[in-house]
Amino acid sequence: MRGCRDLGIQSVAVYSEPDATSLHARYADEAYCIGPGPASESYLNPDKIIEAALKCGAEAIHPGYGFLSERASFARACAAAGIVFIGPPADAVEQVGDKVTARTIAMRAGAPTVPGTKGRVEAEEALEVAKTIGYPLLIKAAAGGGGKGIRLVEEASELEASIRMAATEALASFGDGGLYVEKFLNPVRHVEVQILADAYGNVVHLGERECSIQRRSQKLVEESPSPAVDADLRRRLGESAVAIAREAGYQNAGTVEFLVDRDGNYYFIEVNARLQVEHPVTELVTGIDLIREQLRVAAGEPLGYTQDDVHFNGWAMECRITAEDAEHGFLPSIGVIDLVSEPSGPGVRVDSSLFTGYEVSQFYDSLLSKLIVYGRDRTEVLRRLRRALDEYRVLGVKTTIPFHRRLMDDPAFIAGEMDTHFLDHNDVSVELERQDDTALLAAALLSHERKRGGGGNKNTSGGSGSGGWRTQGRLDGMRSGGFGKTGAGGAAWRSTS
Repeated sequence: MRGCRDLGIQSVAVYSEPDATSLHARYADEAYCIGPGPASESYLNPDKIIEAALKCGAEAIHPGYGFLSERASFARACAAAGIVFIGPPADAVEQVGDKVTARTIAMRAGAPTVPGTKGRVEAEEALEVAKTIGYPLLIKAAAGGGGKGIRLVEEASELEASIRMAATEALASFGDGGLYVEKFLNPVRHVEVQILADAYGNVVHLGERECSIQRRSQKLVEESPSPAVDADLRRRLGESAVAIAREAGYQNAGTVEFLVDRDGNYYFIEVNARLQVEHPVTELVTGIDLIREQLRVAAGEPLGYTQDDVHFNGWAMECRITAEDAEHGFLPSIGVIDLVSEPSGPGVRVDSSLFTGYEVSQFYDSLLSKLIVYGRDRTEVLRRLRRALDEYRVLGVKTTIPFHRRLMDDPAFIAGEMDTHFLDHNDVSVELERQDDTALLAAALLSHERKRGGGGNKNTSGGSGSGGWRTQGRLDGMRSGGFGKTGAGGAAWRSTS
């Protein structure tokens, strides 16, 4: 939405009932309720989203980086409704979204791939493949993502049960129970390459991001550049990523993901056909606004620059601040935010959904905010992150702030020595989150004011959170000047400059 305002474009938000007072609904020029809390009845319902877009006269839909962002069927539904999908063409989404097909594309592009099956497999085929590539191996969902539908198999006796569990999870999560088999490589780093492509055959890469600090295959910390990637490896990774994008007929922003071993060998694993949560670190080291580029490409504009025009300066790192209790296995934490005080200062950026009174529900991902820090080098970034994490205060739910603070002091992490199983063999224990008396007093006063009925936001429809299409989920004070209404339903793609 900020990217839209920078370009003189009005933005329209859709939100579920629990998100009626969320920051995205409050910041947009217009906001429409599309259903109750369960994602299947709101954010995962393409008909409701397209209906909202048609009612307000929107010309384009940005799918974000979750829910329907990698659904080819949604991209096609947008096209059928005469709405621009701000992402890759549906055919490209379909090809790279299926990990087995993506492997085939990577092979055609000449990129190295992890030893494994060339196509989807049934249980009997997996047993035969396992005999060839050996154990340990991974059973992976063909349509997977976010660490779901993956099982590590250490020996043959575990294979059949692992296949059943992976298929069941994949079907429940993605509506597709297809599987494939890969050799399990360990230790390896998870390194991904950001790409941009337009409709005129221009493709560039914006360098790599290190994403090896993970738990349960979900990323916790991302940085650019990677401590393990030199100029030559960066060039080779980038060339492979660009070749894969060309082979797939890819357009808009995307990420090509690789595993990198200790000897500098790399292997393609998948393509994320969308914007990534960690895209800000790339923006900071390249100076390129990825959202702006997405909007420009979707509007039919060429990139306007070549690979030689892309330069890398400094270092950036992102900590994902989630509502999870790192002391107890990263268990989810829900509740009302009693107090939030976010860090600032030189080199500090916070992309956040947090505000005092915000309710963390059980319906959605536990991500609360992204703390991104930029500096001249990795040493300066680590210093600034320590300071920023010390400044960050969130009361009301458990968060991963203490975990990240401890990680910043871990000797192996400081040295850049990491792999995808870093947390399995490094004790990053956390201490209880300390809050001073002033913060606790402030939280108590805020809680008291809420109980007295102070503050709060009312729906302009006069009804409940499920109100009509004109239900507004924002506060007037969140709106900035210069983007007035353009009639009964402004367009998300209409210039007001």
